[in-house]
Amino acid sequence: MKKIKVDLGERAYDILISAGITNSPIKELNDILGERKILTVTDTNVSEIYKLHISQIIDSEFSIFQAGEENKTLETMGKIYHDAVCAGLNRKSVITGFGGGVSGDIAGFAASSYMRGIDFVQIPTTLLAMVDSSVGGKTGVDLPEGKNLVGAFWQPQIVIIDTHFLQTLPKREILCGLAEIVKYAVIMDSDFFDLLEQNVDKLINLDLEFYEKIIAKCCELKAYVVKEDEKENGLRAILNYGHTFGHAIEKEANYGEIQHGEGVSIGMSIAADLAVNVRYMQKEDAIRQENLLKQLGLPTSYSNFQPEKLFENMSSDKKKQDSKTRLILPSQIGIASLLDYITKEDIISAIRGRKN
Repeated sequence: MKKIKVDLGERAYDILISAGITNSPIKELNDILGERKILTVTDTNVSEIYKLHISQIIDSEFSIFQAGEENKTLETMGKIYHDAVCAGLNRKSVITGFGGGVSGDIAGFAASSYMRGIDFVQIPTTLLAMVDSSVGGKTGVDLPEGKNLVGAFWQPQIVIIDTHFLQTLPKREILCGLAEIVKYAVIMDSDFFDLLEQNVDKLINLDLEFYEKIIAKCCELKAYVVKEDEKENGLRAILNYGHTFGHAIEKEANYGEIQHGEGVSIGMSIAADLAVNVRYMQKEDAIRQENLLKQLGLPTSYSNFQPEKLFENMSSDKKKQDSKTRLILPSQIGIASLLDYITKEDIISAIRGRKN
């Protein structure tokens, strides 16, 4: 078992990573839960496969919502609050997010706001949630105007990652997680990028031993960033590489036709083009990123959307500051920075260049 500490002082917590860790009681988890009342928030897809499985290690009531990003809404939050009251949760109780990023985000937001804040546990089941959304304390829901516009920073007490859950994921979900993994390598670690390039076959063939290694690496990278900048006042913004463009694409696709990781992959491709166009990044590095994304089976272009409309969608993104659109751009593989001097014309040109 791999153990990674997210060092946030009194809010510090561990990430436990192991194949089959949820097949038997977990001491570290039981020490946190004790005899407290627990509400597990999950979606219909995960519940159908794993509700009985998770019930064997957690004595919990369940709040089950319809699967899909389109259900990451305030209406769903209302149902969770209702279920929490019906389950008798009080200020000493615990909410568990069990599932993908949507489950974790809304469970965490429920925990941050129910009775002004109760404890929270993350048990991610998707690759994207394992490497990204389950770590760092970002929680929230979407509004019609944009993604994650309502939420809070609320750190979990522990994160339990069982790589066996990956075996029941659709291929498309695996690809979405791989987009986030590539993101970490591009913005923070060139050696990690080399490792991914050299092991595409293991990634495609779901080598669980290799996945345990790369999931741990991503968690280590994110734990470092979160420790340095918990509430995204500086360094943590680099984790949004590809997301400003990606969120705009997701919005235009009505949150469902294009999944988050797919939007991020296209967004990273646009961002790399933009970095090359403004002479911030060498074209060779942008080509390496594109080749890796394509080898993994991820999209790098889009169709049916108008560049001007996508730019307009970017204006509602949280990463917009005053009248400027803040963008994370790589200067080379392994290094990225937050820039705010890129012109509208350059941005739209890069978006247009990725349209089929």
